[in-house]
Amino acid sequence: MANITAAMVKDLRDKTGAGMMDCKTALNETGGDMEAAIDWLRKKGISKAAKKAGRAAAEGLVGVAVDGNTGVLLEVNAETDFVARNDEFKQFVKDATALALAEGGDLEKLLARPMGGSTVQHTLTELVAKIGENMSIRRAAAISVSPGVVAAYVHNAAAPELGKIGVLVALKSEGDREKLAALAKQIAMHVAAASPLAISPEHLAPEVVERERNVQADIARQSGRPENVIEKMMEGRMRKFYEETVLLQQTFVIDGETQIAKVLEKAAKDVGAPIEVEGFVRFQVGEGIEKAESDFADEVKQMAGGA
Repeated sequence: MANITAAMVKDLRDKTGAGMMDCKTALNETGGDMEAAIDWLRKKGISKAAKKAGRAAAEGLVGVAVDGNTGVLLEVNAETDFVARNDEFKQFVKDATALALAEGGDLEKLLARPMGGSTVQHTLTELVAKIGENMSIRRAAAISVSPGVVAAYVHNAAAPELGKIGVLVALKSEGDREKLAALAKQIAMHVAAASPLAISPEHLAPEVVERERNVQADIARQSGRPENVIEKMMEGRMRKFYEETVLLQQTFVIDGETQIAKVLEKAAKDVGAPIEVEGFVRFQVGEGIEKAESDFADEVKQMAGGA
């Protein structure tokens, strides 16, 4: 039998929002397999999460930079929000992001890139020694398009082009660049809020679709209806899944009613040419990173019956 630790229970709780005892039961039932436990909770109707939720526990900043038809995102982590608000830290992230743009988002090349008489990596090491808190450049991503525009959006901005969530959106089109840029900025704001997994169903990883289909099929079978009815139910359930997770099928957060695909169709008439989403990237500080929390002890004690 798998050893189910308090940290595993907490991780599952953070990912699903389910109660601690339900999380403990799910982990026991699935031999400690986190992904299987998430599905187990969903099948029982205890968790409705349709996709893995990143644990935004680490602090830091996401930097964005755009030059012409290319943009880059860079995430730099720190241990506390206090350091993330430090002016020297913010300047480092801004400078490193500009260099990341020059290196096309290649993290290895960025770390070796000259900065302040040394390298980016050495400059960060010196900053760690000076401030006394661990920091790291976690990831970078670049996106380009031609013809068209790349737009950036920063949410919870700590300074210009620095924030907790950074998004890049590339729209491919030969239409009016000024109007296209305004639209791309709005789509980037939508991506920040709605956090789509892919541009279209065809862009979703097959294993993601298969996993969702299996979960929804098991939930549908709990109704006791025949398989031919369940198959029709599945069409609606998967359509809803795509509407929640696929950019082109999501409802535009700006107006709250129009599907993104329809927004692009309407905008194409205004810009004078067809518009296609070439790609998007979304970084949120700390997603997927665990950090210990001191107030968890009392909950563990309660879960264990006060032992």
